[in-house]
Amino acid sequence: MLRFNDNNEVIREDDYKAITVGLQRKEDISYSMAELKGLCEAAGADVLGQMVQNMERPNTATYIGKGKVEELAELVRNMEADMVVFNDELTGMQLRNLEDALGVRVIDRTILILDIFASRATSKEGKLQVELAQLQYRIPRLTGFGNSLSRLGGGIGTRGPGEKKLETDRRHIERRMYDIKSELSQLKNTRNVQRAKREKSEIPIVALVGYTNSGKSALMNRLLSKTDKEEKTVFEKNMLFATLDTQQRNVTLENGRQFILIDTVGFVSKLPHSLVEAFKATLEEVTFADLLLHVVDSSYENHDFHIGVTNKVMNEIGAGNKEKLMVYNKIDLPHEEILPESGYDYIEISAKKDINIDGLIAKIEEKIFGDYVNAQFLIPYDRGDISSYLCSEATVNVMDYKENGTFFSVSIKNSDYQRFKKYEVI
Repeated sequence: MLRFNDNNEVIREDDYKAITVGLQRKEDISYSMAELKGLCEAAGADVLGQMVQNMERPNTATYIGKGKVEELAELVRNMEADMVVFNDELTGMQLRNLEDALGVRVIDRTILILDIFASRATSKEGKLQVELAQLQYRIPRLTGFGNSLSRLGGGIGTRGPGEKKLETDRRHIERRMYDIKSELSQLKNTRNVQRAKREKSEIPIVALVGYTNSGKSALMNRLLSKTDKEEKTVFEKNMLFATLDTQQRNVTLENGRQFILIDTVGFVSKLPHSLVEAFKATLEEVTFADLLLHVVDSSYENHDFHIGVTNKVMNEIGAGNKEKLMVYNKIDLPHEEILPESGYDYIEISAKKDINIDGLIAKIEEKIFGDYVNAQFLIPYDRGDISSYLCSEATVNVMDYKENGTFFSVSIKNSDYQRFKKYEVI
């Protein structure tokens, strides 16, 4: 688990004991609190207990009421907890006041999620995106991290109160944010070049999206094992945010057709806006996909909630109108009757137990290669340009050299079929 120093920088230690706190307003927060516990455990903390207060609006100074703060302080002492985690974002003043009253480290849901992301990001881009989100979170809360600190100047022209440490920290953070954005911009340019190459090859892109721990990485590995003999698996584990960095693999079907499969970071309720913003550069890969596989954990009784959260993020990044196939995963586990999202095709599978994966592959193929037709052409030898095009852009099943030209039996896009139809033979 993570400890934090006075500048809210991470110090890793084990066996952290936490208490979670939530504010119950109109909507039931039992699921959100259970998820908060899961996030704590994903970060390595042992959750000793929780406290929920019914209030219409948070206390501006301490988020929860004064009496609850005293009750929470007693709970912290009795349980020997060393951290309190709040279910919503806290202001800098609330963080400072709560720590003063409780005598232990106080963090909120956003810090916790950023913490997990920081510990799991492996690529350079992923690490930069997380750091940017952390700085964006921190800068408006500097006043809660010790605004009384200041430094006095010395020498001519520097006399007087000098410059507060707060202002120094703010400029340092803003400079670092500028540097990170510049680096991310360079990485984005590199990705644009890679994307242009993919578009030129016209290989379709299929992206896995969905709530965290819905089984996206497990499904990616299952699809790879079904379609490719090479070892190209991605990391998978039954925990929140097992995958942070976008993974992509080339998938080759039995008939020779290929598509690119992308695994993305999972989403979660109350996903910090700064994190969505920071990861937009990576998530924008989804906006260029030809098909989204929206993976849903069908064993979770309120999976419609998960679907809603994912759809919200998809709309935020401009991918809300992409063609989508709903993939209800984990049907090997006990689950209620599935009522699919209106207007979208769906399929029920189990990535872990290899249930109906072949059916999923057939649906993927139907959707991304639906405009392909099977045809036979006899291309004259003086049209080598067409023969080269077919070899590079079509799936060639048979190629044979005849007396008056090259015979092709291919699977080809309908638009290309119309171009070369005059060379068709039956």
